[in-house]
Amino acid sequence: MQIIDLQLNSINTLADTAPCHLLWSSHKPLELEINGIDLPYQLAYQTWGELNKAGNNAILVVHALSGSANLESWWPDLLGANKPLNPEHDFVICINLLGSCYGSSGPASIQPNSKELWKQNFPQLSIRDQVRAQAALIKHLGINKLRAIIGPSLGGMIALEWALLEPELVSSLILIATTAQHSAQAIAHSSCQRAAIRLDPNFNNGYYTEHQAPENGLALARQMAFITYRSDREFSERFQREPGTQQAYAIQDYLVHQGQKFTERFDANCYIRLSECMNSHDIGKNRGGVLSALQSIQQPTLIISLEHDQLYTYTEQALLAEHIPNATHQLINTRYGHDGFLIESHAMASILSPFLDKPLRKRCEQLP
Repeated sequence: MQIIDLQLNSINTLADTAPCHLLWSSHKPLELEINGIDLPYQLAYQTWGELNKAGNNAILVVHALSGSANLESWWPDLLGANKPLNPEHDFVICINLLGSCYGSSGPASIQPNSKELWKQNFPQLSIRDQVRAQAALIKHLGINKLRAIIGPSLGGMIALEWALLEPELVSSLILIATTAQHSAQAIAHSSCQRAAIRLDPNFNNGYYTEHQAPENGLALARQMAFITYRSDREFSERFQREPGTQQAYAIQDYLVHQGQKFTERFDANCYIRLSECMNSHDIGKNRGGVLSALQSIQQPTLIISLEHDQLYTYTEQALLAEHIPNATHQLINTRYGHDGFLIESHAMASILSPFLDKPLRKRCEQLP
């Protein structure tokens, strides 16, 4: 195994140019859950702070679908001195997900022993595959115990699986705007988004080039997703029925802007693989059902809901809180819906800090 400076290929460079990423390559392939393929893989990650001698002051933050390991770019107000994620006390780590286009192995990375990109040949992934890959890196780094795993949205799904697959490594959980299993509604949303990408003439069965990518399809997929990330209240208050400059209505201009901006930083094949990965999420699979799986989670758990979340509703988080034995549930009042976890930094900090500052931190500092 080795740790080397991350050198991104051309598609990844378009997406993320953070200079301080590290790249870890595993000598042991990952046996994928869905098809049994042995996948050679590498993971891009970033860290802040130092690991203590006991190896137990680490906090793992797991990003959402289109996020990256560059935590400072999407949660800047929560990372730093006197903030919930404090490198003066904690060893904070964020790992780019398998299948993404920000440095980890995925459709936009080069196949082993080849000069060709994986593109659509990159195999399907499950949530449990993500955990097994991340756990291998965590152990390699000498982390004996994660004092917390924090996951919003897709990251929360992965955090839940961490508690079930690697319980001895996890001291506590923070689950934000997430769910115990991907619902039929969520599967329907993502299916339409993938169809939009595949119907783009430039998609070419996934074998498109960087200079002739399915930008229209990816932009439309992002627009459809974005509607579920925000709320009717926000759209009504911000846009009402105001006329647009390019489209008939201002809200249409806004969606076009969001779609175009997304195509500048993300890869279509990666979007397909990661959204398919989300569909695999079901903590009850082979565990006697969702309730049985939730009841087996013993770690202290903080569950955060966002008002007006249309993607993963308050009811879904209430189910987590009801059946995880040592759970606390809090609601953030926001007009932004699901994206509130990115926008409501002050409210997030006011909930995260008390939970993270409980005796968990003191126990980490007292151990040799």
